Amino acid sequence: MRRIYTWEDVCIGCHLCELACVVAQSSSSNPVVAYRNESLLPAPRLRVVEEANGSFSFASTCHQCEEPLCLYSCLTGALYRDERGLVRVEAARCVGCWTCVLACPYGAIRPGAGATSVKCDLCQGRRETPACVEACPNGALALAEEPPVRWREVATLLDQQFRAEPVQEGAKSVA
Repeated sequence: MRRIYTWEDVCIGCHLCELACVVAQSSSSNPVVAYRNESLLPAPRLRVVEEANGSFSFASTCHQCEEPLCLYSCLTGALYRDERGLVRVEAARCVGCWTCVLACPYGAIRPGAGATSVKCDLCQGRRETPACVEACPNGALALAEEPPVRWREVATLLDQQFRAEPVQEGAKSVA
């Protein structure tokens, strides 16, 4: 199942992913038109979480859980799995009880405009790659099937490889 993965090591807390999400969810999908002319902008489907001192930040979005507590807690059946396996919100059935908001361990579901919950839908029907992933200036977000190898782990492996002492000709191994 594809989902958005976050590399908190490179997130700078700029909130461009949130802005891109709002614009992608707006009726115009144009940033200038959306912010100037649309009276009610949609809530972003992800949020940037930051430490109080600003030393740590990351984008928090839906994990598309195999066992989604949000879906199981929904009293009206407004949360459902679509044909691709994504957990979605049917706004017409949502009554705004917020049990899904309370049940999500990642804080990925939020109260939206009116009495409906909103969550990431990977920009389904609007674009191939989610707007937040495209907008991130540091590449801190990635859409993938499996968790990508983290940059820090790759850097550590490369560092170990280049710091290894070269084998000298004629050297005897110690057994």
